[in-house]
Amino acid sequence: MKKLSVALATLLLLSGCGNNGSNTAQESFVAGNGATSYISIGDRIAAPDLSGMTLLGMKYSLPKNEIAVINVWASWCSPCRAEEPTLSAMSVKYPDVHFLGILTRDNPVNAEAFVRKNKSPYPTLIDDSVLIGFSKSLPANAIPTTIVLDKNGLVAGRISGAVTIASLSELLDKVQSE
Repeated sequence: MKKLSVALATLLLLSGCGNNGSNTAQESFVAGNGATSYISIGDRIAAPDLSGMTLLGMKYSLPKNEIAVINVWASWCSPCRAEEPTLSAMSVKYPDVHFLGILTRDNPVNAEAFVRKNKSPYPTLIDDSVLIGFSKSLPANAIPTTIVLDKNGLVAGRISGAVTIASLSELLDKVQSE
């Protein structure tokens, strides 16, 4: 009976490490697998207006009709934290591309501390309701998700999961060469 009690207690503790823990922000977290999607030029639709308040308290509007990388993230998300140096490096490698973060399911205070500590060079919007505008194209179906907009403001591609230099470079180079 004692062994059964220990086994049951262990099982309960291990199940607490899953996505059903007490943190409601993380309850519907889905990790992406790094899959890249690309939309042919004729099949693309317009991205939503991406503007609002940033983590650092500034009003921001993504410029229209320019290539952009939109990264959906949260500070509690391990893959999000791991990909931040890659995104920062890519924003330097591609200075003509606008980079923008969208915070989702997170505490802005924690996210702001993460951004400041890592000296992230691009803004992050704190209102994730803008993500609804991607529902008819390539929705942010995982955390992290990175969406690439073409020079016409149309949704051109998505990386579902953590970006790598190779995956984001390949997608950006394809979109820039169109």
